[in-house]
Order: sequence, then C-alpha cells, then structure tokens
Amino acid sequence: MISRTPGIKHGSPHIAGTGVLVRTIARWSQAGLLPEEIAANYGFLQLHQVHAALAYYYANRAEIDADLARNNTEAEHFEAEARAGRL
Repeated sequence: MISRTPGIKHGSPHIAGTGVLVRTIARWSQAGLLPEEIAANYGFLQLHQVHAALAYYYANRAEIDADLARNNTEAEHFEAEARAGRL
C-alpha cells in the first residue's frame, strides 16, 4: 500500500496510487487528527490507506521524522527569504 519509487515524489514513501506522502499523513496525525479525519479531509483516501501510512511511519519513525524536520527547515528558510524580500 506504500510505494517508494525513484523519480516519483523524489523517492519519498507515499500511499500507492496517490500523491499523498507518508510524512504528510504523519504530520496530520501529530497535529491531533484521527485517521478518520485525515481520510475525510482528502475525500479520496480510504481509512485503510491512512492506517497503512501510519503503520509505515511508526515502523520507520526516525527516517520520516528526519524528513519532516528537513522539510520544516526548508520551509523556514524560504519564509525568511520571502520576508527579507529576496524571493
């Protein structure tokens, strides 16, 4: 249910057949959303797909947390550049 293909989503793990990254599901979960709420927010995801993404996250937590931290650092950099008028 989870795919990881070079050239698709930069090789990041995602729910097969969708563009939804495991890290995105993990982020929603960390924000306090229940799996049912996450599935409902997307509309096209099935509950079992969200659970598969969460299972993958918990089995690979260090990797996904590092990816989330890297993603947050990049976002903070771009926000700082935008505020400084350099973007």
